[in-house]
Amino acid sequence: MSQTLTIRLGKELASWLGETAARTGLSQGRIVREQLGMAKSAKEEQPFMRLAGSIRGLPPDLSRRKGCSTKA
Repeated sequence: MSQTLTIRLGKELASWLGETAARTGLSQGRIVREQLGMAKSAKEEQPFMRLAGSIRGLPPDLSRRKGCSTKA
């Protein structure tokens, strides 16, 4: 590792981190590094797209709505 980072955590987050480390047998630092790596990977995605087609009453593909067709 080439960079050291010091952060302050609230009680709830610190408790979660400690419990997760104890349960999994991983170090707290490793858990934080893995979570940061996942956050970095997810940044490239569009998180709102997970909701596409999931609202009840709407068509799964909004392009099927009347008036949205590009066909003449």
